[in-house]
Amino acid sequence: MSGLKSLKKQRRIQVIALSVVCILAVMTLLWLLPDDSFQYFRSPSEVSQAPPPPQEVFRIGGLVEIGSVVRGEGEQVQFVVTDGGASVLVTYVGILPDLFEEGQGVVGQGRYINGTFEAIEILAKHDETYMPKEVIDALKEQGTYVAPRADVATD
Repeated sequence: MSGLKSLKKQRRIQVIALSVVCILAVMTLLWLLPDDSFQYFRSPSEVSQAPPPPQEVFRIGGLVEIGSVVRGEGEQVQFVVTDGGASVLVTYVGILPDLFEEGQGVVGQGRYINGTFEAIEILAKHDETYMPKEVIDALKEQGTYVAPRADVATD
């Protein structure tokens, strides 16, 4: 009987050791993830009130201010994103989505450096009634959101 007890004890120790190794492996993988793996959404008002550090990658969303789009050389574009409470200048080098327009919803991904949001990706609205939920929430907080049509609310 004592041989059976020592075998059970040995198996129990092996299972516990394997569990500890697995937990440590998962924690190590989480610790080694790049800092930009987790991106946060911010409205222009939030960026203006508490500017994030230049190395932080995040998403900003709002409406493209009418009359603010300025096309530079090649694929350079500057425009202003607003949520009705604040506005943030956005610069982007690349091809804009086909649905990008002034007065429409947009979400940009990038960094806020020296008062300008330097976008690495621009996402535009899907159709005439779609707007990202984060943008709608930010506009509602500012009290400036108006559904395109009452029968087609995009909540």
